[in-house]
Amino acid sequence: MTDAATHISEQVLDDEACEHTRDRYDFAAPVYDLMEWPVEQWLYRGWRRELWKEIEGPEVLEIGVGTGKNIPYYPDDVHVTAIDLSPGMLKRARRVARSHPEKNVTLREMDAQALDLPDDTFDDVVATFVFCSVPDPVQGLREALRVARGRKHSARLHLLEHMRATWPRLARLMDALDRPVHWGTGVHIARETVENVRAAGWALDEVTALSRADVFRRIEAHKPGGAPKD
Repeated sequence: MTDAATHISEQVLDDEACEHTRDRYDFAAPVYDLMEWPVEQWLYRGWRRELWKEIEGPEVLEIGVGTGKNIPYYPDDVHVTAIDLSPGMLKRARRVARSHPEKNVTLREMDAQALDLPDDTFDDVVATFVFCSVPDPVQGLREALRVARGRKHSARLHLLEHMRATWPRLARLMDALDRPVHWGTGVHIARETVENVRAAGWALDEVTALSRADVFRRIEAHKPGGAPKD
């Protein structure tokens, strides 16, 4: 196969993967909040609140806004550009945004792997439980790095993620289930997101385990090259 043919084949596969993910999230959107309600109340809500307390902006990118669960926690003095691949999820996020008029948010439909945004724009990049479903997570994280500021100061990356467990038996089970779970939901359950952040070029600052077997983790990183933020 020629290099050109290989490139075309890879592009088709990428498009198919994006369409699969979009379809799964569009299908789930009407009941998504109901499906996640128990874990949202038990775990996610508190983690979201603590993460957003650290966001200074003033320009912030949220990748994978989903149904808008983070919107109530946005600081009032920042502007958030919030993107998602799924029109169905964005429809619900817009309802949340309308119910919080004090939040300065711009919602846009966009693929995290090909951000329609200029270089060196954002002071903080945030994603919560998103890079488990981006078809090419390293490419998505590279795009986040591209649009993050790095000339005058180093923008920061803030992630809440679930990923492959550190317990070997549980990790092997997650590996075995990853493919069927992804087919049904668009989500990968055995991603190595910490390594993906490194591979994309971010400089890791801190990884905090939030659960047993390190399945849930908070990841903090910065864009190399600039001075630290004040």
